[in-house]
Amino acid sequence: MRSFALTLLLSAAAASPTLAQDDATAPFTGPRVEGLVGWDRVEANDDHDDAIGYGVGVGYDMQMGGAVVGVEAEYSDSDNRSCVGARTVADPRICVKSGRDLYAGGRVGTLVTPSMLLYAKAGYTNAQAKLTSDDGTDQVTLDKTKLDGVRVGAGAEYALGTNSFAKAEYRYSNYEQGVERHQVMGGFGFRF
Repeated sequence: MRSFALTLLLSAAAASPTLAQDDATAPFTGPRVEGLVGWDRVEANDDHDDAIGYGVGVGYDMQMGGAVVGVEAEYSDSDNRSCVGARTVADPRICVKSGRDLYAGGRVGTLVTPSMLLYAKAGYTNAQAKLTSDDGTDQVTLDKTKLDGVRVGAGAEYALGTNSFAKAEYRYSNYEQGVERHQVMGGFGFRF
């Protein structure tokens, strides 16, 4: 997945100059929506699982010269699941599945070219986890937990035109109960 994010970023950077925003109309200002997909790793108790993460985000940015500040919110999910056990009465299969993840925060960045923004982000995140047991005859939900945490990250966003952009970012989330999440996400979105 890391190569996917790097490929996305390099493809955007190599795009035709006619796609780039080459005037001073502040291509990083205004409301935005985006779709995200990438690598998702959840870690807990010295165990981890890698999966595909996906989501949607909204935000509002304001460009002030070479600086950009903004607020953002995101809903994401993952097919991340970790199981142990044999699905028998003597050794029931216990699974932990990550559920939806809500994020709200802000970002601040700097333009390295008129079309390329490098940024850092931070905010609050709330993830859901579901614990199930399956003994071969019955599957039971043992617990559904919501975990509060903090997310930090950094990324690059490239203006593909007046209203579209591509982005790649790494983010780290630290939740309660010793749960951590690492993600490398690529995205495509529109500004209005």
